[in-house]
Amino acid sequence: MAVVPYETLAFLLFALVTVGASLGVVLVRDVWHSALLLGVALLSVAIHYVMLRAEFLAAMQVLVYVGGVLILITFAVMLVRREAGTAEEVAS
Repeated sequence: MAVVPYETLAFLLFALVTVGASLGVVLVRDVWHSALLLGVALLSVAIHYVMLRAEFLAAMQVLVYVGGVLILITFAVMLVRREAGTAEEVAS
């Protein structure tokens, strides 16, 4: 039986996390959960950069995308989100 290096196992694990979270972003109907899954996908891409020994790219991935874009999406979801019955009560 061949011995699989730990780096290969870690890569496969985070590749599955990246693909699973990316599919979740597209398939989940709730915008809030989709934004959280986007954060998981972006963080796992940063982990791939660390595994490739590109620490600067990983830091920029976390600072710009996870820190900036995801927070912007979170604020947009919180400000725009309405309850289902609110629009009907305002119209009447």
